[in-house]
Formats: sequence, structure tokens, C-alpha cells
Amino acid sequence: MTRRLPVLACFAVLAAASAGCAPQGPAASTSPSATSTPATPDTAASTAPIPIRVVVVTTFELGSDTGDRPGEFQRWVEKLPLREVLPNPAGYRPLRINRELGVLGIVTGEGPTRAAASITALGHDGRFDLSHAYVVLAGIAGIDPHFGSPGAAVWAPHVVDGDLAHEIDAREIPAGWSTGYLPLQRATPFEQPVPPADSISGTMVYTLDPGLVRWAYALTRDIRLPDPSGLAALRARYRGFGDGERPARVQMGDTLAAGTFWVGGRMNEWAENWVRYWTHDEGRFATTAEEDAGMMQALSFLAQARLVDLRRVLVLRTASNYDMPPPGQTPAALLASEANPGGGGYSGFMPAVDAAFDVGSVVVRELATHWDRYRDQVPASR
Repeated sequence: MTRRLPVLACFAVLAAASAGCAPQGPAASTSPSATSTPATPDTAASTAPIPIRVVVVTTFELGSDTGDRPGEFQRWVEKLPLREVLPNPAGYRPLRINRELGVLGIVTGEGPTRAAASITALGHDGRFDLSHAYVVLAGIAGIDPHFGSPGAAVWAPHVVDGDLAHEIDAREIPAGWSTGYLPLQRATPFEQPVPPADSISGTMVYTLDPGLVRWAYALTRDIRLPDPSGLAALRARYRGFGDGERPARVQMGDTLAAGTFWVGGRMNEWAENWVRYWTHDEGRFATTAEEDAGMMQALSFLAQARLVDLRRVLVLRTASNYDMPPPGQTPAALLASEANPGGGGYSGFMPAVDAAFDVGSVVVRELATHWDRYRDQVPASR
């Protein structure tokens, strides 16, 4: 779901989330129109694996898969659609599939650990052949007001881990330090040279296939996103922030992934610097979310086993809220308005949920309905 990483000035307030919404029960109730398939992984060996063209990854749902207040998954279930329910005994919530399109949908559960565990379980599920599948994460997130505004849809060239670090309490850091959140294997903020992105300590940066990301952006960049009056009024409070004052649009920018829900201008400044640091000034911080690094780590290991193709991964984050308050509001006040179950406090929650499907489904349908074109050749922008 949405944003977060541990950083000095703020506390982990929401556990779980992919764009920062509230926890939900693992069992999904199904609508009367849904069909349920009794096959389980235990019986998969007796049948040929289902070839999957696209896996749609979401991180939370608020209630049922259909018919109530939607989370990230419901729009896909109702509109793509994903009518057939499949059991998922090793995962967070039942799977959904559209066999005609070859599209499989999963709700991983919020937070990096649930995401990693869910994707690992799916990759080893013998019912499915994911060897040629494209994986599209479509979830909500917080957004840097220097980059964009709530309702925006952002394709990520990089996923940067914000959990792996050294930390000294901000009240105890030396004078002159900008932060107490330090790179692993270094003893001062943003110390040079930058450590290896992949080391015994973990993986700090995942770079998605550049051609595929640019292709997805080019395919969707002209989609007009909703701009309800409430968002216009909110943007007006961020006067002087540049792109944060503009109406929502489709963009490209990097996501910072970690399990702590942080808020505030100092944290936002840290995030901007952290992404620049780990990408060697090639990346730009755009959105803050929780699950992306966990998902990418799981997919990386699955790719080692040749169960998935890591070149075929896309991360789409849609902005449900700014990650820092406007002038005149404190971070604590902003957090108080957002830290409630169900994401109801997020200023752009529903526009973000809608944008994740409206933008992501264009790419998913293109891949699934032109499989003869994309099965053996990963698309790239020209």
C-alpha cells in the first residue's frame, strides 16, 4: 500500500500497507457472481500448470472483493474482471483469475514481509506457469509534493530500499548532520563512496527494465486522470511546490520502499537525498510505499530459480496523499488526519484507487490481448 520507511524524526504508526491503508482480514468474501475453483496446490501436480500472461499485484482490500468500499484489488475484480476465485492456502487472501486473458490477481497483504512471503509462495505454486508472466504492482502511495500531487500515477524506474540502514536517534546526532539515518557500511550521512547496492547486508536498489518502464509510460502518459474539486483545493495549499501544485497526471519517478509510515518535511528531504544517493544521482524520489522492495527481493530469488523473468516487472504507484504537510500545518497534525483505518483520511484515496486501475489496466490488457507479440519479446519504447 502506501509509503513508509523508518527515519529518525517519525514513528511507525501504521503497520502494513501498500500505500498506507489499514489492515484487513485475510479471508475475502466472494460475491454471488464469483466462481470458485476447488483445486489446490496439492492437486496441481496432476494437471498442467496454467500459463499466466500477467500477474496483477495489489497489497490490500478493505472488505469484500466486490460491492463495498474498495481497496486496491476491487477495481480489478469488478472491471477487468477477475471473476474466478482460487484458494491460496499459503498466502494472505484467495487469488482471482481471468483464464481467457491469462491474468492472475493477488493481494499480498500490507508491508514488506507479507509481500515477500506472498510472492514467494505464488512463485512456487505448481498450479501456475509464471515463466513468461509480466508482474504489475498497482498500489497507492504517498507522493513528494516537489514531484507531483494526489491522484497522480507514477511508473517507477527504480525501487530503493528505505529499511536497510544504520540509525542514531535524531536527538543524539552530531551537530551539522542532516539526519541520523545512515547508509549501511558507512558512519556519516550520505558518506562517499556509495556502498555496493547489493551486498551481504541486502539489496538497496532494484532497477526495473528501462525499456519496459518507458514503454508502459508512453502507452499511458496521455490518460486523463480524475481531478475532483477537493484535490484542487488541497493543491492550492502547496503553493510554491511546483509540480505538487499541478493536477494529477501519469509520470515516471522512483519509489522508496520501507515498512515505517513516515511524515514530514525533514523526512521528505531525507527521502529525496536517499534516492539520489543510492541511484548515483540517476533517480528521483517520487513516491513512498511499503511493499515494493519485499516484492522485488522475492522476485529476484524466484528469477534465480528461473520461475519468473525479472525483466518483466513493472511498479505503478498512484498517489493517495502528500507525504509532508503544507505550510502552516505540522507533521503531527497531518498524521492525525491520515492515521485511521481504511485510508479514509487520505486526501486522494479514491482518485488513487481509481487511477491504479485506469492506468494499470491499459498496460495489462495490451500485454494480455497481444500475447503473440509480447510472450517472447519484452516491449520497449522506441
